[in-house]
Amino acid sequence: MSTLKFLKLNSTNFPYAHLADKRTQQWLLVASFSDMVSLVALYLLLVLYLPKWMQRRKPFQLKPLLLLYNLCMVLLNAHICKELIFNVIRLKYNLWCQPCRELYSKEELKIAAAVWWFYFSKLLEFADTIFFILRKKHEQITFLHVYHHCTMFPLWWIAIKWVPTGSTIVPSTINSFIHVIMYSYYGLSAFGPSVQKFIWWKKYLTILQLVQFVFGAFWSAQAILRGCDFPTWINFVTIGYMASLLLLFGQFYVKAYQTKKNKHY
Repeated sequence: MSTLKFLKLNSTNFPYAHLADKRTQQWLLVASFSDMVSLVALYLLLVLYLPKWMQRRKPFQLKPLLLLYNLCMVLLNAHICKELIFNVIRLKYNLWCQPCRELYSKEELKIAAAVWWFYFSKLLEFADTIFFILRKKHEQITFLHVYHHCTMFPLWWIAIKWVPTGSTIVPSTINSFIHVIMYSYYGLSAFGPSVQKFIWWKKYLTILQLVQFVFGAFWSAQAILRGCDFPTWINFVTIGYMASLLLLFGQFYVKAYQTKKNKHY
């Protein structure tokens, strides 16, 4: 008997599987827990073994591929953000507390589709790490980087499987907007030193991310306190996850900017 079968990872008896949102269960990479876990495991194996394969090889340049990838990520996140905002306005969502209902209106399905694309984008973002390794930018592959990438994909699998609409739109809209800015920065950086010297706003991008984490924790806390009809356990997980990112990104900010600033005095 295989491990996956023994653990019933694809079984309808999997904990809370009966509560999954029926609208998204037939969509790509939603129904199967094992598919999601396997992709995360593959990512971690690449992080572990791909640098060893690169040891005797020269770094790849990848400039055309990086420009295309970052442009596609900008356009994808802009599309996600636009779809969420427009349809939330049409449905007059309450941004502080919006229950997830299995409704099949055109707007609700567009929101669910946008959240699925947001979930799928977290799989595409594994390429960030692969590109760093192939270019031998090993200083970029920190614990923060790997932790962030390998946790976002399973967390958004939970969202698209159980709560693809409702209050889920708040973090996905904010994060997709920030990713438009972030991948724009990465895309411009790919042009090389001639352009990089004009990109002055990396520090402020990090500050914007820190603000996002503080707001995310506050937003989830207020939903719990007001008894919002949205899974309380998801809000508690969100608070814990935002706290971990705030700590790790805060350490990165201090090391990257405050420490350097102090050295000038």
